Amino acid sequence: MRLAFGTDGVRGIANSELSPELALALGRAAARILGRQAFLIGRDTRISGPLLQAAFSAGLASEGADVVDVGVIPTPGVACLAASRGLPAAVISASHNPFEDNGVKLLGAGGTKLDEDTERTVEEELTAVLTGTVGHSRPPAGDKVGQIRSDPSAGDEYRASLHATLEGRRLDGLRVVLDCANGAASGYGRAVFEATGTEVTTLADQPDGLNINAGCGSTHPEALMKKVVEAGADVGLAFDGDADRVVAVTAAGELLDGDQLMAVFALDLRDRGLLAGNTVAVTILSNLGFKLAMADAGVGVHETPVGDRHLSVALEAHGWVLGGEQSGHIMFRHLASTGDGMLTGLQLLDVMKRRGRTLGDLAGSAMVRMPQLMRNVRVADRSRLEEAATVWAAVSEVERDLAGQGRVVLRASGTEPLIRVMVEARDHAVAEAAVSRLCDVVAEALGAAP
Repeated sequence: MRLAFGTDGVRGIANSELSPELALALGRAAARILGRQAFLIGRDTRISGPLLQAAFSAGLASEGADVVDVGVIPTPGVACLAASRGLPAAVISASHNPFEDNGVKLLGAGGTKLDEDTERTVEEELTAVLTGTVGHSRPPAGDKVGQIRSDPSAGDEYRASLHATLEGRRLDGLRVVLDCANGAASGYGRAVFEATGTEVTTLADQPDGLNINAGCGSTHPEALMKKVVEAGADVGLAFDGDADRVVAVTAAGELLDGDQLMAVFALDLRDRGLLAGNTVAVTILSNLGFKLAMADAGVGVHETPVGDRHLSVALEAHGWVLGGEQSGHIMFRHLASTGDGMLTGLQLLDVMKRRGRTLGDLAGSAMVRMPQLMRNVRVADRSRLEEAATVWAAVSEVERDLAGQGRVVLRASGTEPLIRVMVEARDHAVAEAAVSRLCDVVAEALGAAP
């Protein structure tokens, strides 16, 4: 079976689409392309994590690469360690997907995701490994085989890096509820936030290998919204399975997505003279309300394709410091090499503390969110989207009907057999009707999957 990179590494059903054999072969390919020095490797809490981590590590070691196992740790924690130690890394995680899925995210020595050319080279090498293509020297033997060891200090190093971003400021007096998604944040969230002086209540921080993202976390924040109100907390934070993204809840139980959080951060950084280039990088799915709010505030908005890799490239190329996605994957380029849910949460509480304002007040004054609906259509062949004339004709008709008072975005998922249909309009009913119409056209044109 061929394993290909999507928008966020490789993913599949663990022990089926993503088998130990494939993980081992991918480890060998990664060592050949990224270098046979030491590799860092971490994972989230899925039951299949140790299995696939062992296989991937064996592949690295079989090519002569030493492996440093940093255990269960958020993806941004691995990125932080990769950057500080100058080592490539891998994370065994499927992010916000259900526990049956798993994946492999590869990071370069700077703690950033691989560029597309490097990913393509790794894919080609993976094919060579799986097919037994000749052209490589014999694998190492004897004392040249890589060693695998654990590093119990890795978590402390990551926690220290998070606290350093506050520059000595404290968050005493704030009350926060953390939804750890029964994922990688479970062993970190309470300690990280309590060390800053916050009063912490936790949800979904008892992982059993099967309950990651199950009715909890950033994709299911309902329990958090209720708990924040019941506990009289100032804010709630919901992470995803590998804690590289976060959504927030106000004291009144209102859910805030990544766009609303970025609006708060953009205005705060601007006011402090820290918003480099006076510009924020977002993806094409960012809410139109965000763009209108930034225009009113005199802040530039740069759009990229969906995927945090594209945001990272834009930030690095232009020297900007803030970028993110509506999903809650937010990047502070001056503070970390990748998006980090817990870092974002700390920064959010810091804004509240410094300004002496509630999160609801900050978000309400930062932007007004326009009605935006997103639906996924499971199709037989997502690769046919670009050539589906009837689909694009329907999109043009909907855009004409919106008459400049909204927009349409259609794109194929990078990891699943889905077409994502998004419509924004000033009226919810209009958006609902347009989304339903387009979903029907997509299903008919591309074949609805069973």
